[in-house]
Amino acid sequence: MTTAATETAGPAVRVRFLGDFELTVNGSPVRHWRAGKARGLFQYLVVHRGQTLTRERLYASLWPGTDSSAGSSLKVAAHALRRVLDAHPDRPGDSGIRLVYRDFGYVLHVAGIWSDLDRFQELVHAGLRAATSGDAGLSRTLLRSALGLYGGEFLRGESADWVVEQREYLRGLALRALGALRADAEAREDFVELIGLCKRTLEIDRHHEETYRALMAAHGRRGELACVRRWYELCARRMRDELAVAPEPETQLLLRTLLPAAAAARPAAPAQAAAAPPATVRALRPPPRRAGTPPWSVEVRTPVPVRPVRRARPDNRAPAARLRAAD
Repeated sequence: MTTAATETAGPAVRVRFLGDFELTVNGSPVRHWRAGKARGLFQYLVVHRGQTLTRERLYASLWPGTDSSAGSSLKVAAHALRRVLDAHPDRPGDSGIRLVYRDFGYVLHVAGIWSDLDRFQELVHAGLRAATSGDAGLSRTLLRSALGLYGGEFLRGESADWVVEQREYLRGLALRALGALRADAEAREDFVELIGLCKRTLEIDRHHEETYRALMAAHGRRGELACVRRWYELCARRMRDELAVAPEPETQLLLRTLLPAAAAARPAAPAQAAAAPPATVRALRPPPRRAGTPPWSVEVRTPVPVRPVRRARPDNRAPAARLRAAD
């Protein structure tokens, strides 16, 4: 990708891709496109400017499933784009934009352009290199500037495959920048900035489990045990409901480590008089032994109930029957 001109050079064309798309030419925003596909064609061409893009590639990206041999959609979009941007291939307007057709495709040339997409990538890569080289201050400055440009996902609202691919790549870059800044904040023990960076990360990726662990650890260091548990429960619920997985063992171990350790660090409560046990416990206790009664005394033993003696019933049988029974 062609390196973007800096903002101080006063480029004629300014493009914003991160969040809502915005194109400004010579200080005037472009709001009306003569054809529905002209805007999509320009977005794709400006991201790949300076490259010759074949008709087959343009159709596969912008009009998937359409026969590229006909070429009518591409011709209409290219004609409308030239009219909107005054991008004649031989006589470009004040913007310096030229859309050139070749036998096998199109190529877009722009004399001076500033793009938040290009600048964001430049700042992130430079900031990560500075972090690797040990220049924490420079890395912090560059990465903060990069995240200031990240106003939202790439071409928010668009759903073409090429847009989704670019969007995921840029989202990964933003997460790497946030991760480097989070590590820097942890090293400086700046918990306020750390928590803010974690929340920004979850706005981009609500399932970033490493961020939940960083939040739990930060609140644990500050003794905010309720926050530790709440962040864990939010993580567990999102993982279960949205991804059908449980939190990683490392996250579960961190929860078990933080809460008991924080509880043990609390000062012991002053001794108080023992409260009376519940009525159910008191009912199960044996009656108290009277003073001076030895432990083996019968007074403390449970009395054994005496069963009455049953008398023999009189035998009213005849003598002959009693004799036969005796035999």
